[in-house]
Formats: sequence, structure tokens, C-alpha cells
Amino acid sequence: MKKELVFVLTIFTLMECGCKNNNPKPTKTPILPPTQAELIAPAQSAVCTSGTILSATESSILFTWNASNYTDSYNLIIKNLLTSDSTVQNTVKTQLATTLLRNTPYSWHIVSKSNKTSATAQSVAWKFYNSGPGIVTYVPFPAEITSPIFDQIVSTASGTVNLNWVGSVIVPDAITNYDVYLGTNNSPPIVAPAISNSFLNNVPVTSKTTYYWRVITRDVNGNTSDSGLFQFSVK
Repeated sequence: MKKELVFVLTIFTLMECGCKNNNPKPTKTPILPPTQAELIAPAQSAVCTSGTILSATESSILFTWNASNYTDSYNLIIKNLLTSDSTVQNTVKTQLATTLLRNTPYSWHIVSKSNKTSATAQSVAWKFYNSGPGIVTYVPFPAEITSPIFDQIVSTASGTVNLNWVGSVIVPDAITNYDVYLGTNNSPPIVAPAISNSFLNNVPVTSKTTYYWRVITRDVNGNTSDSGLFQFSVK
């Protein structure tokens, strides 16, 4: 009787194992993050003349980009380069029209989003100029601060730092010079007026001190733009 019971239990166990082997767990499909969108228009550094004129001060500009992979929606981020104000608009399409001020420089980029993951992908940023009525000159784009970047902690054995930025304008070679402001409060004085280089080397600094700085770009027509206030600390 015992032998028969052991035999039955053994058969049951083998059957159970066989059932388990015939039903393997399904493989989970990996969730892939969105890829970067490619911008189309307005083009980089374009003088935007194809928008729909709404008034003397505003026009409607159509933004377009290529679809990115694994993406359910897009955020269109537009920045007014004169005021540094930004707007964010969401869409499931690859184009969006929006009303902008005329005679104003802007930058724009796309953030690709997915409903399956919190991961996003940001495109490159392009600049363009939304032209105004009868415009004959264009304000330079605000200088892009490249070093030290905002809130960077700088180590220096020499007691000096190098300041670097990138200037750009619609008309090639129209930039004439820059004014550099630097100080220890948020209204820094000018330290290098009307310099032609896009850098200022060997600037004396003090350790354990926070510095504020900005760059004013000037073109051949006397137009100027402000980089905005940046800051860095010396270790």
C-alpha cells in the first residue's frame, strides 16, 4: 500500500512539473524612451518672413519638426531672447502655430514625451528672428555664456578666471564689440567696455566669493542685447 502511494505521489509530482514547464512566464517587453525630434522650421538663424501677420506688433508662426520614435506627445518651448520669458505648449502633432511678437528674437526646441515612461528627449535649440514692419536692422542675439556656466564652482590656483561667451547675429560679421560686467553683487559694474574678443582672460577673483556677470553685445548699427545675469563661486 505504501509503495502504491509513493508511486502515485511521484506521478503527480512529475505531472505538476510538466505542467509548469509547458507554461513559461511571458517575456516582458522593454519600455523604450522617446528619441530626439529633428527641427524643421523656423530654421536656425532665420529671418522669419513667412508668418501670418496679425497686427503691427504680432504674427502667427508655424513651428514644424520631424516625428520622434516612442513618442506620444511633444512640448514646444519658445523663449523670448529679449525678456528671457518662455512658453510651453503641448501637442500630439508635429506642428503648432503660435502668436509671437514681431521684431523680436526667439529660440525654440522640442521635448519628446511618452505615456509609458517619465523619460523625455530634448532636441537642439534653434534661434530665429520674427521680423517686424519696415525692419532694416536686427538686434544681436543675446550672448551665450559658456564659461563659467550659471552657478558653477570654480577652482583656481592662480587667483584668476577666464570668462567666455558666444555672440551671434542675423547679419554675418555685424557684431562690433562687447561690454563685460562683473562684481560681487547682482548689479555688477562694467569691467571691460567695448572689447572685440568673445572672452576675457586672467580676471582677478577672491576665494570663497560669489561673482555676478553679464555680457552686452553691440552691432554695427548700435543695437545691443543682454546675456542676462549669470553667477559663479570661487572655491
